[in-house]
Formats: sequence, C-alpha cells, structure tokens
Amino acid sequence: MNTMIFNADVGEEAGFDAEIMPFITWCNIACGEHAGNGEVIRKTIELAIKNNVKIGAHPSYPDRKNLGRIKMDMPYQNLVDIVTDQIGLVKSYAEKAGVYLHHIKPHGALYNEAFKNEEVASAILESIKNIDKRLCIITQKESKLSYLAQGDFRVRHEVFADRNYNEDVSLVSRSEKNAVLTDAKEIFDHVLRMVSKGKVKTKNGVEVPVGFDTICVHGDNPKAVQILQYLHKEFSLLNLL
Repeated sequence: MNTMIFNADVGEEAGFDAEIMPFITWCNIACGEHAGNGEVIRKTIELAIKNNVKIGAHPSYPDRKNLGRIKMDMPYQNLVDIVTDQIGLVKSYAEKAGVYLHHIKPHGALYNEAFKNEEVASAILESIKNIDKRLCIITQKESKLSYLAQGDFRVRHEVFADRNYNEDVSLVSRSEKNAVLTDAKEIFDHVLRMVSKGKVKTKNGVEVPVGFDTICVHGDNPKAVQILQYLHKEFSLLNLL
C-alpha cells in the first residue's frame, strides 16, 4: 500500500478517470445530483475495481447546472433524504459489482458548508447513519463535520493538492483568482510542505498547521493526470510512495 494515500473525485464525466485511477488509492464517485448517472457510476466502479481503488460516494446538493458548487438552502430533512439516496445509489452499484462502499466524501458547496455549518454536517451524518455508520467519512480536520463525527464515526482527514487555502484552513472560493492550482511543480511544493512540515501555505503566504490522512487531486482539474504523474514521480524519488 502507498505510504501516501491519494484520492480523487471521479464519475463527473471530465474524461480523465481511466488515466487517474492508476495513481490513486481511494475514489469519490459522483452520485448523479451534480454529475454522472447510473451508467457512469457503474463504469466508474468497474475502473476502480480494475485498479484496486477503494470506492466512495461523493454526494452533493441537487444542482447539475452549477456542478454542485453553489450553496443551496434546503429544509434539514430534505437534505438528509437527498444525501441518503445518493449514498444508497452508489452503495447498491458497488454491491452489484461484488465490492463494498468504503467511504463518503461530500462534494463542492455541500463539503464547504459542512466545514462551517453544524446543521449541514448533522444532516450528512444522519444520512450516513441511514445507510451504514461504519462507512468512513472524508473531510478536513478542522471541519464541523469532523468535530461532530468524532467518537461515533470513522473519520479520515484530507488536504487538497490543487487548491489554495485561507488562514482558517477553509478552501479559497473558486470565484477567486488562483483558487485552483494547475502547475505540477507548484503543486508538488504545496504538498511537500504539508507532508514534511505539517503546514500549508495560505493564499496570503502564511503557514498554518494541517493534519491529514489522504491528499485529494480533483478529477475535473484539466491537469489532473499530469499532476498525479508528477507527484508520483517526485514522491517516489523521496521514497514516500
């Protein structure tokens, strides 16, 4: 097993999934509400099995128009039901393929809201309980979701290779310049700092502590394949893979 665990958001029909899979350990599959559909989920699971990648569900707000990246105000129970259905859908396809669902990672605006909003975080946890509370949750260490899940759920913390950070360790909004990183060398330096120093450099140049178990590269980043190839090459030279 890799010393460093890379994960990626896939099943979003970005066109790179087959090239991404050999470089990751965990995948987060879109559940049909921001991208994908049943057939895409099935094919993505087949790719994951072929590459020995653990399968996760990547639920979102029901918003295909904006790829799930805009906050939606929803009644609590509606959100619970929508997320429950999404997790259940990917779980059912995984089991039909003879494998098990490994984890849950919220997508986009839902992920960002669960970082700071206890009600949204609680709704996600209730959704997971509805399916299987043994499922692992992937979120940031500093999030409300992580805080509420402690002691009752399995949690794995992540950092982002291809995103810039604010001082509170939240992600810089995609509406801002340089929110998404695409240069492989810059991303390697970004990740190396997190791995070697346990710190991330924010958009303002301040270094703040981070803790993590896994590193995400977004599957819809147009440079995702090149980024993962470069990271694997450089970290292999450092004997970290």
